[in-house]
Amino acid sequence: MAKKDVPPRWDRKMQQRLARGEAAALGELYDRFASLVHGLAHRVLGDEHAADSITREVFTQVWEHPDAYDPRQGPLRSWVAALTHRLAVQRLRATETAALTAGDIGSAEAAQAAEELERKVRRASVAARADYIVHSMPTPLRAALELAYFQRRDYRQTAVDLGVTEDEARRRLRLGLQLLSTAHDAGTPPGYGGGA
Repeated sequence: MAKKDVPPRWDRKMQQRLARGEAAALGELYDRFASLVHGLAHRVLGDEHAADSITREVFTQVWEHPDAYDPRQGPLRSWVAALTHRLAVQRLRATETAALTAGDIGSAEAAQAAEELERKVRRASVAARADYIVHSMPTPLRAALELAYFQRRDYRQTAVDLGVTEDEARRRLRLGLQLLSTAHDAGTPPGYGGGA
């Protein structure tokens, strides 16, 4: 049985390979996590070019500082997601703050704009967390939620489509929704570190 503080073998080996400067390791990491990183960044920033920039920045930081990952804190996937979230939120705040300072507004308007920025950051964080949860959940749960949400199937239709019992379809939907309900609990992806 694996100890809780021992990271998965792939995560440890990947960190070691990156620390040795293996370019192939960076390529493998990119292949595995680029869509996650880009999707989270896009969800926070709402801009394709900014998401591309954050994706490059995340993998640059991972390449230059592989020792920043602490395997005792959680899986490499969660660390990369948290890094992405942090950088995207920093970019969002910097962009919005620059837009505010470029305008000629009074202190009351600036305070109101700052509050709106924080609401925007919280909404983007919840959306990014929900994306992370959906992409990280087991395939059977994700498939059931996708059928129910995107194709508007009820649990009976979902059971037929998935070839499972109605009880199993209800269980998968319930578990998937319970996981998604945690998206409002915190601002960063689960499993690694704190807030934005």
